[in-house]
Amino acid sequence: MKFGEEFEGQMVPEWQQAYMNYSCLKSILQEIQNSRKRSRTEGDLRPKKSVYRNFSGLTKRYSRAASYLELENQDIMVSTRIGEDGFERHETSIMKVAEAGRESELVFFKTLDLEFDKVNRFYRSKVDEMVKEAVALNKQMDALIAFRLKVDRPASPWTCSETVAVDVDALDSKEQRMKSLAEEMGIQEDGSNGRDSTKEITPEASVLDRIRLNKTQETPLSTIRNILKLSNQEELKFTKENLKKIEERLKNVFIDFYRKLRHLKNYSFLNTLAISKIMKKYDKIASRSAAKPYMEMVDKSYLTSSDEINKLMVRVESIFVEHFASSNRSKGMNLLRPKVKKERHRITFSTGFFVGCSVSLVIALVLFIHVRNIIGTDGQILYMETMFPLYSLFGFIVLHMIMYASNIYYWKKYRVNYSFIFGFKEGTELGYRPVLLLSFGLGTLALAAVLINLDMEMDPNTNDYKTITELLPLFVVAIVMAISVCPFNIFYRSSRFFFLAVIFRCIAAPLYKVSLPDFFLADQLTSQVQALRSLQFYVCYYGWGDFRLRRNTCRSSDVYNTFYFIVAVIPYWSRFLQCVRRLIEEKDISQGFNAIKYFLTIVAVCLRTAYSLNRGNTWRIGAWVFSALATFYGTYWDIVHDWGFLHNPSKTWLREKLLVPNKSVYYVAMVVNVVLRLAWLQTVLDFNVSFLHRETMIALLAILEIIRRGIWNFFRLENEHLNNVGKFRAFKTVPLPFNYGEEEESR
Repeated sequence: MKFGEEFEGQMVPEWQQAYMNYSCLKSILQEIQNSRKRSRTEGDLRPKKSVYRNFSGLTKRYSRAASYLELENQDIMVSTRIGEDGFERHETSIMKVAEAGRESELVFFKTLDLEFDKVNRFYRSKVDEMVKEAVALNKQMDALIAFRLKVDRPASPWTCSETVAVDVDALDSKEQRMKSLAEEMGIQEDGSNGRDSTKEITPEASVLDRIRLNKTQETPLSTIRNILKLSNQEELKFTKENLKKIEERLKNVFIDFYRKLRHLKNYSFLNTLAISKIMKKYDKIASRSAAKPYMEMVDKSYLTSSDEINKLMVRVESIFVEHFASSNRSKGMNLLRPKVKKERHRITFSTGFFVGCSVSLVIALVLFIHVRNIIGTDGQILYMETMFPLYSLFGFIVLHMIMYASNIYYWKKYRVNYSFIFGFKEGTELGYRPVLLLSFGLGTLALAAVLINLDMEMDPNTNDYKTITELLPLFVVAIVMAISVCPFNIFYRSSRFFFLAVIFRCIAAPLYKVSLPDFFLADQLTSQVQALRSLQFYVCYYGWGDFRLRRNTCRSSDVYNTFYFIVAVIPYWSRFLQCVRRLIEEKDISQGFNAIKYFLTIVAVCLRTAYSLNRGNTWRIGAWVFSALATFYGTYWDIVHDWGFLHNPSKTWLREKLLVPNKSVYYVAMVVNVVLRLAWLQTVLDFNVSFLHRETMIALLAILEIIRRGIWNFFRLENEHLNNVGKFRAFKTVPLPFNYGEEEESR
C-alpha cells in the first residue's frame, strides 16, 4: 500500500482538514519533476556562478566569508518567528534555485510551511485541552478516593481533629497510594507538578463537603425535575452500590481520555512521518539535500519535541491499572487499548450460505406455486388477505436491514465515521457483513416458513387448517423477539441492547434528551408504518382466533380500525415530540419548523387512512391537499436541511464539500427522493393493476418508502459527518460523576 493511502486511512476522520495535505504536496512535486524533464530536453539551463561574486569575497573578513560560504553550500534555510497569536511561524528560503521548476519549488516550500504551521498549531491547541482535562480528572480522582475511604471507614463519633489523626495513622499502604494520586497525575491547576510536601493531609470530609453527584443517566423523573426546576444532583450516599457506579463512570471517562491521548499521539507521528516522506521525495526529484535541515527544524518544533502527551499516557496507565484494574496491568491495558475487531471468515461464509439458501427458497417457492397452479384459485385470494400481511412483515425488516448494510458499506468507503456519530461503544459497532448475515438469516427463516405454510388445503370435516402450520408466522416473530431480548452474550448483545434502549427512548419521547441515534431511528420507523400495521394484524389475527379458519374479520372491528390510525401515527408523533423537546431545550427555531413537517404528515396519513377505509370525496380532497403539502415540505427539508444541498444556487446547487466524487450521484438522489415521496398518489388515485392483489400493491409502496429511506440515510449521515469535521468534533463528551459546584468551576 502506498504511503498516501495509508496516511489517509489512519487519519481521525473528523480531523482530516487538520492533517498535512500530502496529496497537494505530491502534486506540486510532480510539477517540479515535469519542469525538470522539459528543461533536460532543451539543455541544461541551470545558472552558473558569477566570477564577480567569487572575487568579491576577497574584500570581506574571513569569518563573514566562511559564514557566507556555509550558507551558499546549504540548499534551504528555515527561519522561525513568533506570530501575534503566540504560535510559531516557519518560512523556508531556497538558497540555490534552478530555473527549471523554480516557481514550483517556491510554491512547494510555501505550501509545506503553511501546512506544517497548521499542524503545529492544531496539535498545541489539542494538547492544551488534554492538560485541562487532566486537571479535571485529578479532581475527580481526589473525590473518588475520599468517597472510597468514607465507604471503607464510616464516620465515627470522634471530633474532627481526632478523626483526622486516627485516619492518618490508620492508613494502610493501599490507602497511602490512593492519597498520593495527585502526585501520580503530576498535573495541578496552577500548572505545577506534584503537591507541596509541607501541606497537611486534608481529611476526605473536606473534599466530600464540596461535591455532589451528577446524574449522568437521564430518566423520565429527571426530566420532570428539570421542568419543575428542581435540583438534578444526587445527595452523597456512602454505599458500596454508589461507589461501584461512580467507579464505573470514572473508568469510562479514563478510557475515553486515554483514547484521545492515543489519537493525538498518532496525529503527531503521522504528520511528522508525512513531512519526512515528502522531503525525501523532494530531495530525490530536485537532486538536493534539503530533508535534513528541514527535519531538524521539525524535530525542534512543538509537534515533535513536546512530551506532555507521552507523560499523560504513562500516568493514566499507571492510575488506571492501580485503581480500576486491581493492579493487573494486562487487564487494565486490555481495557485501555481494546483489540481491533477483525472480520471473521466464518461471518463471510455464513452470509454467503444464507444468501444461497434465500435464493434457493425463492426459486422453490416460485416452482411450487407454478406446479400447484395456486395463482387464480380461491385459496390464493384467501392467502393474500391473511397470510401475506403476516409474512410481509419479515420482508420489510429484511429489506431495511439490507439497505442499512449498504449504507454501512458506503459510509466506510467514503470514511463517514458512523460509529462515532451513532455513539456506539468502541469495538461493538456492526459492519455490513454481520448486518447482512442477520438479514439473510432472518430471510431464510421466513422463506422456509412461507414454503411450509403455502398449503391451501384444509380439513374437510372441521374446515380447519393445521394449527401448527398456521402458527408458524407467530413462532418466527417469537424467535426474533426472544433473540432481541436475550440477556446472554450471543447474537451481538451490545448492539441489540443499544437498539432496544434507543427504541425505548423513541417511545418515551419527549421524556428523554434527544440524541442523534434517537431521532435517526425514529425516522426509520416512519418508513416502517406498514410493518407496524402488520404487527397490529398479528394481534388481531391470532387474538381473535381467525388463524384456525384462515379468515380475516379484523377490518370489520371498530377497535381494529381505530388502532389502524393510531399505529400509523405513532412514529410521526414520536418525531414530533422529539422536535418539540429540542425546540424548547436547544432554543433552535429550525426544530419548530421540523415539528410542523411531522404534524402535516400526521394529518396527511390520517386523511389517507380514512379515505382508504371510508371513501368519499371529502376524505379524498383532504388527503390530496395535506399529502401534497407534506410531500413538498418533506422534500424540501430532506434536500436542504438533512442533506445540506441547494445552498449555492449560483454554482452547483450542492454542498461545498462532497464525499462522493461523482456529483451526478447527488442529483440523481434528489430526483429519486422526489419521485419516491409521491408514492402516496396511488392511495388517492386508486391506481390498481389487475394482476396485483391490493395487499401486494400496499407492500410495493412500503418497499419504495424503505428504499427511499435507505438513500436518505447515506446523505443524512454524510452531512452530519461533514458538520463534525468542520468543528473537529471527534469524541463524545463523557459526563463526570462528581460536580464541584459553581464556585469550583469558576476558579
